[in-house]
Amino acid sequence: MKKLKLKIYLLLACLMVSAACTDNFEEKNTSPNYPNAAQASTLLTTTIERAADRIWGSNIRYERLNIDGPMCWMGYLGRNIYSNEGDDYTIQPSMYNNNWKALYNDALLNAQRMVELSAPGGKTPHSNYEGIGLVLRSLVFSVLTDLYGPIPYSQALKGTAQEPIYTPSYDTQEAVYAGLLADLKTANEKLQVVASGGAPIVAGADILYGGDILKWKKFANSLRLRLANRQAAKKPAESRQIINEILNDPATYPVFTSNADNARVVHTANRPSNNEWHETMVQGGRTDWNVGKTLIDKLNALSDTRVAVFAQPLSSGAYVGIPNGLPDAVATTYLNSTSKIGTAFLAASAPSVIMTYSELQFILAEAVLDGDAATGSAQTFFQNGITASFAQHGATLPASYITNLGPVTRALVFDQKYIALYGQGIEAWTEYRRTGLPVLPAKDTRAVFVNNAVLPTRLPYPTSEQSLNATEYAKGVELIGGTNNAQAKLWWVEN
Repeated sequence: MKKLKLKIYLLLACLMVSAACTDNFEEKNTSPNYPNAAQASTLLTTTIERAADRIWGSNIRYERLNIDGPMCWMGYLGRNIYSNEGDDYTIQPSMYNNNWKALYNDALLNAQRMVELSAPGGKTPHSNYEGIGLVLRSLVFSVLTDLYGPIPYSQALKGTAQEPIYTPSYDTQEAVYAGLLADLKTANEKLQVVASGGAPIVAGADILYGGDILKWKKFANSLRLRLANRQAAKKPAESRQIINEILNDPATYPVFTSNADNARVVHTANRPSNNEWHETMVQGGRTDWNVGKTLIDKLNALSDTRVAVFAQPLSSGAYVGIPNGLPDAVATTYLNSTSKIGTAFLAASAPSVIMTYSELQFILAEAVLDGDAATGSAQTFFQNGITASFAQHGATLPASYITNLGPVTRALVFDQKYIALYGQGIEAWTEYRRTGLPVLPAKDTRAVFVNNAVLPTRLPYPTSEQSLNATEYAKGVELIGGTNNAQAKLWWVEN
């Protein structure tokens, strides 16, 4: 009998243990240290890194958008070998295919998840993460539309929605800009500094601003000014309203006020979070680029001390640039006879720059000259932009430098903006396509260019769109004139 009772007790104990193991199984077997859903802080880090790496320059051969494309097209750099990887206006399929994929699938999807997660009704509502997500989403969409033209926007990023959209339509650039300008205004409203009651974010996850919400607000409004100014020739009334709304109410709409506000990712000295140029040219040992003749000649003519930061001198102490578009047989002779890229840009922890106080000042100088900004002096903004650029790069501003330039003009603004944007090739290329400034010198007579020798005006749409989104892709091509090439003008072109 005792043995029978013991067996019954053991059986009951087993049943109790079994019940304990199955009751609330999911809850009890989910570790708080290993969440099964992405957190906003993790998404923040990933979004910033993925966006900055692509905008500043991927290290993957044939898809190094900034380095092989706009940095060469604008004469900041030139290839001493493999001219057909961008320098001669060849756009490799990997460049337009894989950058589209990376910007949508990596940067934008993570930004979208952060917005959805942090919005009211999301799993973890948090106004500051939502606002930052809107800023980053707007930044990446603005880069995409400025690269390609009309893009999937209003129906994009909805593959996992309750009613998923797998073949999103293409929106005009005008529509994309309208959405981005509205989102950036919303982002400014969502972002609340901690001292005023806003919830803090994980500072270590914020590799752009270290958790400083005020700087995120400044970035949102400065980026809004960039986009409003860019569309001003097409929508002058709306752009003037936005520009003056921001400038007339700095308490509500703070903007960059010094280089301390610059949107720049400072990388680590260790891989894989090192600067992409360092990964390509130091870790990868690639010596394919020298500093371009267009930039060097301009700096030398101005006795501009930034040349010592942007480039390395030859053994003679001179700074000499390489012409663009040279056939390899000619280009290779320039490997050691022209200046290499400045060491400050090759360091592992060198920053990936997204937007600066200097750029903002040139934007405002242009806006005043064009009659779009009713506040401020074009000359003052112009001088501030120059001074900030020298300080940003640790270069000494010669005492007579600004005086020698003479009174501010639109052409001078874009000459100096061009110099200040060294490294930000995509941004410089966009401004050149919009305005035709600065005036670029004649091509070297030995150069051989494709694309009918026309400096590319856009990137072609990826081949994946033709196979996976054929109907909407065809409509998108019609929005840019019916041909998916690198010569179509984009919406914001002034003339």
